[in-house]
Amino acid sequence: QVQLVESGGGLVTPGGSLKLSCAASGSIFSNYHMGWYRQAPGKQRELVAHITNGGRTTYGDSVKGRFTISRGNAENTVYLQMNNLKPEDSAVYYCKVTYPITSWGQGTQVTVSS
Repeated sequence: QVQLVESGGGLVTPGGSLKLSCAASGSIFSNYHMGWYRQAPGKQRELVAHITNGGRTTYGDSVKGRFTISRGNAENTVYLQMNNLKPEDSAVYYCKVTYPITSWGQGTQVTVSS
């Protein structure tokens, strides 16, 4: 079982930026596919961004052009750079290993408000 710890969430004004980090335990991080998901109150959890072990990325339609997912295999960490944040981006953001196992982090709160 891999342990995931997210950090970097907080309160930001509309138009601002945040960078989330997700640190993974274990020695085979480079083999994992990784994703960022979010869940707002009363809504279903949704995919924000995904990166394969080869570096191929995909994004949810609502964040394309604003968010960037990346990974640092030497640091066992996946990142989510979020720019031009909007109030509708407010949610708990979760990190997830999607392949070859499944594991979720505990989440970090992002609030976009003036």
